Amino acid sequence: MSDTSVERQSMEVDIACVGFGPAMGGFLTHLSRGLKAAEASGPIQSPTMPGAPPTVICYEKAEDLALGVSGVETEAKAIKSSFPDFDPASVPMTTWIKKEKTVYLMDPWGASRRPLLVRLADPILRLLGKKHSFTLPVNPPFLHKKGGIITALGQFNQWVAGQLMAEGAVQIWPSMAVEDLLLEKDAVTGVRLADQGVDKEGKPAEGFMPGMDIKAKLTVVGDGPIGSIGRKLNEKLGMPEGRHLWEWAVGMKFVVSLPDDCPLEEGTVIHTIGFPEPEIFGFFYVMPNKMASMGIFVPSWMQTPVRTSYRYLQYWMQHPYLWQYVKGGKVSSFGAKSLLESGIEGEPHLVGDGFARIGEGSGTTNILTNSGVDEAWASGRLLADAVLELLKSGQPFTRENLDKTYVASRRRSAIEKGTRKARHSRDGFRRGFLPGMVGMALAGFTGGLLYVPSREKAPHDMLIDLERYYRDRIPAAELRAMEAECLQKGGTLWEKILPRLGWPEVVFDGALLISHQDALLLGGKVQAVHGYRDHVLFDDPAACEACRTKSCVEICSGQAIARVEGRPVPAFDREKCVHCGACIWGCARGGRGDLAIDSNIAFLGVPGGLHSAEN
Repeated sequence: MSDTSVERQSMEVDIACVGFGPAMGGFLTHLSRGLKAAEASGPIQSPTMPGAPPTVICYEKAEDLALGVSGVETEAKAIKSSFPDFDPASVPMTTWIKKEKTVYLMDPWGASRRPLLVRLADPILRLLGKKHSFTLPVNPPFLHKKGGIITALGQFNQWVAGQLMAEGAVQIWPSMAVEDLLLEKDAVTGVRLADQGVDKEGKPAEGFMPGMDIKAKLTVVGDGPIGSIGRKLNEKLGMPEGRHLWEWAVGMKFVVSLPDDCPLEEGTVIHTIGFPEPEIFGFFYVMPNKMASMGIFVPSWMQTPVRTSYRYLQYWMQHPYLWQYVKGGKVSSFGAKSLLESGIEGEPHLVGDGFARIGEGSGTTNILTNSGVDEAWASGRLLADAVLELLKSGQPFTRENLDKTYVASRRRSAIEKGTRKARHSRDGFRRGFLPGMVGMALAGFTGGLLYVPSREKAPHDMLIDLERYYRDRIPAAELRAMEAECLQKGGTLWEKILPRLGWPEVVFDGALLISHQDALLLGGKVQAVHGYRDHVLFDDPAACEACRTKSCVEICSGQAIARVEGRPVPAFDREKCVHCGACIWGCARGGRGDLAIDSNIAFLGVPGGLHSAEN
């Protein structure tokens, strides 16, 4: 918790909301409509200021409300039910889905680490005339998003926020980071905003201004899978019995201006499997005006100790099947985001006295259908209905009342039905790529009745040490020499190991193939707001010193974490951090066993991240 000895200003509101994304968009949209609709028959009154309308304020750490980091393909059932006359043309970079297919990508360079059966499949497919890829004759029905939309989440968030601000029933305050919870015994009584005018260690500096205490009857937490307030709740309450936050992925992508001669139709969705490593899935969404969102998901159950999302993204883009469509185009922006793939297995305590949780951090993601935006929106809508019911009847926001309203309706909802069917669909991947694909197919075609079981493992338990993982490809002495050079000169192990395994050099062309640092400056840049403390902290230096792999360095989406000779703890450069949170679950050492995310890395809530509406 933050410093309690500092004198702070306070403000009372009825509902304080943390984080603005699809879940909060759904909550605020339906709450706002309910409050406006009640004006005619008898206005709903504020619990804190009788006679006045309820005060609802949403605090978002990003400086702009158009700062999502995801290209999205969604069935959009809940969103369309909220906007029956929804027209994709009203939201930039948005269109109806017109066609969908899944493509297996063969390894064009022979560098990928593929299971034996997968290695045998490639030459057989080539004998059948398939040069580099094989399009599945039938797209798996559980992947279909019939009647859905493709959109840029940043643009969609901005569109929703614009409508909310115009209605005037709720307020959204960007660039206002929430640092802590206000607690009285086991009840949440509000939030504390982050201190400003502090140094990197959080100590008062020039212009120091303590964060205000926002006292609220209800705190709505929708700050995503790695949000600091959601994680503080997990640390305080623990996870419900049988629940865990152990399946993750980092989604990394480019927004690309396609060449004029690209034949792909607007509204085309392509899913890819098999390359650059078998465990990595890819997506290609064709948007209006010859734009595309294209990227990969690097999962926590991928055993390699040198996970590199950025370089794998460049290799994936250069696969001949994809390169034919993008060659001659140009990258216009770059983004990365952690995805909580535990689904309902990662559902935390949804409510308590004075708080409720919505969105991805509350376990809404359907890991079978690869969908989460619409489910997050639906969770916000369900909570809004519950809040309106309690406000109208004058009942307090207690655990019991929120259980009877919000949690009960969520248990009856399509979110619950979908996530329960998907519950074990990814379990097989803990055993390997092929068991994972079989398990996902079984779960998909049987509605979750059949799947490939496996033992639950934390992310750091899935990692294999360097010598063991590469024992058949790189001698141990050579690996140790690579480690020593990285420590002495900086840099990452993947820069040395991948070429050694046969991956080709990436020749930068300034258009599609650009350096990692140039990517951080394209479209929207990384913004580290002055006057806030560093947000990535390493809890136990001894654990860092004992860690050879330094997987936090390898997986960092912005190269913001680096090895430094002579110091056990990696260096952190906030000017490069894109706030994706991959370092938390990518930590190779783990941390305190009582935490929901077993990590040696803390991630605080301060402004910053990658700023691009295109994402």
